[in-house]
Amino acid sequence: MTMRVLLVEDEPLIAMMLEDFLDALDKTHAGTADSVASALPMVEAGGFDAAILDVNLRGGEKSFAIADALAERNIPFVFATGGGGEEIAPTHRQRPRLAKPFTIDGVDKALSQLV
Repeated sequence: MTMRVLLVEDEPLIAMMLEDFLDALDKTHAGTADSVASALPMVEAGGFDAAILDVNLRGGEKSFAIADALAERNIPFVFATGGGGEEIAPTHRQRPRLAKPFTIDGVDKALSQLV
């Protein structure tokens, strides 16, 4: 079965690029959210196997509330960040990371850590 991946990314062009990468990697794009408020109902609804979370969202918002909700449901995820990881909440520092700028190989490697 194909892995279904939820994207949490606030930059539309980056989200579209990630959708293309998922398609090329034979993964299914299960939806895109651009904020905590839009992502939490999607997490609640389910229907996906993994998620890629941009750490820093619009307006200084962080994606940690989404990470907590995913962890409660045992849904694996990776953090997408341009930083070294120190900006990630201590409770989630052990999670796999996807470094920016994104490459298809980087996405493939990050998602393969979730299986």
